[in-house]
Amino acid sequence: MDSLEKELLNMVIEVCKITDPVPADFSPDQTLIGPESPLGIDSLDAVEIVFTVQKRYDVRIDSEETSRQVLASLKTLADFVRSHM
Repeated sequence: MDSLEKELLNMVIEVCKITDPVPADFSPDQTLIGPESPLGIDSLDAVEIVFTVQKRYDVRIDSEETSRQVLASLKTLADFVRSHM
């Protein structure tokens, strides 16, 4: 995991108030939102993540379709932020 992915992971943990430890085998390629998420993040959490990313990194995640693609995994989120910085 690179430094931006770690930074985003910490932000997600903070914003979503995740109290359980991150699984040791967590990969930035794993599903970030939904029932398959190892972090237990749901769609309401996704709204908070989008809002915080937009504010913290001064990027815009426009449509629902775009946000689904961006939030597919921690890696896709980091790639999106990098490409818009």
